[in-house]
Amino acid sequence: MKPIVVLGSGLAGYTLVRELRKLDRDVAITLVSRDSGDYYSKPMLSNAFAQGKDAASLINTAAAEMSRQQGITLLQYTEVLGIYRERKQLQTSSGLLEYSRLVLTLGADPIRLPLQGDAADAVVSVNDLADYAKFRGAIISAKQVAIIGGGLIGCEFANDLADAGYSITVIDPTSYPLSGLMPEPAGKQLLAPLAELGVTWRFGTAVSAVDLGTSGYTLTLTDGTTLAADAVLSAVGLRPRIELARDAGLAVNRGIVVDAQLRSSDVDIYALGDCAEIAGKVQPFVLPIMHAARALARVLAGEDMKVEFPAMPVVVKTPAHLVAVIPVARDAVGEWKILSEGPEIKPGIKMGFFDTQNQLRGFVLTGAFAGERSEMVKQISAN
Repeated sequence: MKPIVVLGSGLAGYTLVRELRKLDRDVAITLVSRDSGDYYSKPMLSNAFAQGKDAASLINTAAAEMSRQQGITLLQYTEVLGIYRERKQLQTSSGLLEYSRLVLTLGADPIRLPLQGDAADAVVSVNDLADYAKFRGAIISAKQVAIIGGGLIGCEFANDLADAGYSITVIDPTSYPLSGLMPEPAGKQLLAPLAELGVTWRFGTAVSAVDLGTSGYTLTLTDGTTLAADAVLSAVGLRPRIELARDAGLAVNRGIVVDAQLRSSDVDIYALGDCAEIAGKVQPFVLPIMHAARALARVLAGEDMKVEFPAMPVVVKTPAHLVAVIPVARDAVGEWKILSEGPEIKPGIKMGFFDTQNQLRGFVLTGAFAGERSEMVKQISAN
């Protein structure tokens, strides 16, 4: 029998393998990894500095042990160059590889801004363990770090690096933190707590150029001002890796288009995780990925299963001011309402998004209210 081949050794790939092994101990599985294939928690990358953890200490299980535990063939440091759908073969850097069914867990790439300046290439993004190791090494002697982007990853890194003793400046063209996830009253709750740690906020502007300075780098902003930094981290979002699927003739949009069984436009090829677009949505968060992986494992094991996502809050790892949110689509019809606000000594805010029938469809909880997410999830699930 040709194996089930999984492309990608991140959370999506390894969760799928584990769930499938619970259902079928004998099916042949080959996992192809572009890197070492070591298993680690990617969300830990944005809150490991303050804990003093280097890249090696973030590895939960070494690749060889994962291969042994799950009874799979693991191809490390292997690039997939093309998919030959009619022959069910992959062209890899190690030669041809056959599959019975193929699962694409390709992940996503950091969005790269078109920056000017002679040090534009010095701007780094942290998207995997190798990136983290490189960035950690680059800022050993740094004092000032500029973060481009005030979204989820930017805020998590700002909190973590400030806790680790760095002076942080966050630059974002919007008017408040986490603007892509939540309304303004909630996002602004993060301003003061992170400022107390040493985070400086620069909203309403963007970085246009990064140049070598007398010491470190000089950033030129679109409002005409400049600032100095010893290191520059870009955290402006991710773009699903769809090129391999597109070149193979699979349907792609923002992500690789799949149905409720995670099946692509080819009946024997599936997609999961950051690269997948399920019912028009890309859901690059831990809980949806794990939920979808469990459903896909059952499909691959022969069950007639469709993924249905329950209400799953996103928890933002900003210990200075905790945040839990179930976001709503930008074009959702309804309104955000403030349900409660904490006093100055115990700051925080509780907000709900209500549709035209006054049904709760989303929420954001910050600070003193962050612990109420289970109760709010129950309210949404009851609708």
